[in-house]
Amino acid sequence: MPSQVTVSRNARGQYHVSILVEDTIPELEPADRVVGLDAGITSLYTLSTGEKITNPRHERRDRARLAKAQRVLARKEKGSRNRAKARLKVAKIFGRIADRRRDHLHKLSTRLVRENQVIAIEDLSVRNMVKNRSLSRAISDAGWSEFRSMLEYKADWYGRRVVVIDRFYPSSKTCSVCGVLASTMPLTVREWACRCGTVHDRDVNAAKNILAVGLTVTACGDGVRPPRTGWCSWRSGSSPERTSRTERYGSARPVASNGVPVRALR
Repeated sequence: MPSQVTVSRNARGQYHVSILVEDTIPELEPADRVVGLDAGITSLYTLSTGEKITNPRHERRDRARLAKAQRVLARKEKGSRNRAKARLKVAKIFGRIADRRRDHLHKLSTRLVRENQVIAIEDLSVRNMVKNRSLSRAISDAGWSEFRSMLEYKADWYGRRVVVIDRFYPSSKTCSVCGVLASTMPLTVREWACRCGTVHDRDVNAAKNILAVGLTVTACGDGVRPPRTGWCSWRSGSSPERTSRTERYGSARPVASNGVPVRALR
């Protein structure tokens, strides 16, 4: 029996009923696959397997319609019925965009959780990234934060593991074959050749590095630093035992000779 029923009405005039019940969700059978995810704009996510998830760009599909509806709303007199009708039209367009985005993210997150035992992702600072005026609209439309939340609670439901690595780890600049760190890697560079002879797709290489670091965290526990001279160091006293399925790769920052952490640009 439901313990609580909540009826709500959104800006589009739609009514929703939320029913609170207690239920036990059975965990999925253990999977033998693991995956690393690299977030992007052209491709919404790039998997360490080489697969690229196309970015639907839901907001761009309705951008012209939304702009027209907002212009009409701006010309209406405040407090009038026509303004209320125009506001409702704008709300419906925004709601349509949000519904399509949420549906796509739900399907993708459910697929990844069902197929993989361990999912490694980056800890992105979306709040700071949207300050870039050239990319803010595309970043907001991608829904990276919402997708991460979906992955985490679904992994907790079904007995999977989500490992979050530090945002400062140079996943794009590090060769996934030999571990050499490139000096510079501007966003315009989509493919690059390492001195070991390997030609990398920027996003696929980053996803592979994210997966490798995530697996290191699951095996060794928190505290693994990125390699500087071909080796990794562990903090003394770090324990590989974890109590939560969602783990944070909390100290993946290069350290200078004096022991002070320095920021590494991706």
